Amino acid sequence: MPIHQLLAPEVKDLGGFIARRSLPTPGLQMVGPFIFFDHLGPSELPAGQGIDVRPHPHINLATVTYLFDGAFMHRDSLGTVQEIRPGAVNWMTAGQGIVHSERSPERDREQAASIHGIQTWVALPAEQEETAPWFHHYAADEIPTWQENGVSITLIAGRLGDRTSPVKALSPILYLDIVFEQAGVITLPAAYSEQAVYSIDAGLTVDGTALPARQLAILEPGQTATLAASSGRCMVIGGEPLGQRFKWWNFVSSRQDRIEQAKTDWRTNRFATVPDEDERIPLPEQVTEANPM
Repeated sequence: MPIHQLLAPEVKDLGGFIARRSLPTPGLQMVGPFIFFDHLGPSELPAGQGIDVRPHPHINLATVTYLFDGAFMHRDSLGTVQEIRPGAVNWMTAGQGIVHSERSPERDREQAASIHGIQTWVALPAEQEETAPWFHHYAADEIPTWQENGVSITLIAGRLGDRTSPVKALSPILYLDIVFEQAGVITLPAAYSEQAVYSIDAGLTVDGTALPARQLAILEPGQTATLAASSGRCMVIGGEPLGQRFKWWNFVSSRQDRIEQAKTDWRTNRFATVPDEDERIPLPEQVTEANPM
């Protein structure tokens, strides 16, 4: 059987919307370079309210935001102001350090709105951890999407067969959005050392074995896996392992002393600030799993 391990996420209320966190989890820190996997929503936001994730820091990782429904307004300490809508990709490489906020756009607060999507963190190769921070937005029409065997496939990042995503990554990676229609079937090649499938909806099978909704199936290395469903959606993540990483709050690094330095830098206001934003999330005394994004 191609499923090596099945993980049920931890469910958290992040202030008006639900997040299901599959990575990291006890016994498994990463899949390829993916060290954090959150399924956001689907959640309904009442009129007059919205999501307000105040400015907070990251180091030595990249954040990747990909939405199915709703919108976020991203602002960061580089001066970036970028709205993200479904199908687009926001890739922010923190490198030596970046600060950002994520909020509901003002026009979405005027009426009831919804939010649904995936947010991941990708660890950086050790030699790239202290790269200068950068941000890139890729519109939905820039991301390769194609149909085969009743399946719509979006190559968010990495390479699959002869197709390559334009999204810039710093290590081998695979990130797919797969939508099934009319009894669709797709066979994943064993193209990367580590691969996993996350079921957004019920009804998916992996080589004939049912995968419950909203669970992460870690695939056996070196084996192909045939995914099938009459309808619904799943995500595929994978890539090559980068080695152990330390994680504390929003900080990820191959070096524990770098985490400690980042704590001090945030506590003493040494990070750059997000223009036109006065708020900030203070350094927590104790870390919980309900971390900001």
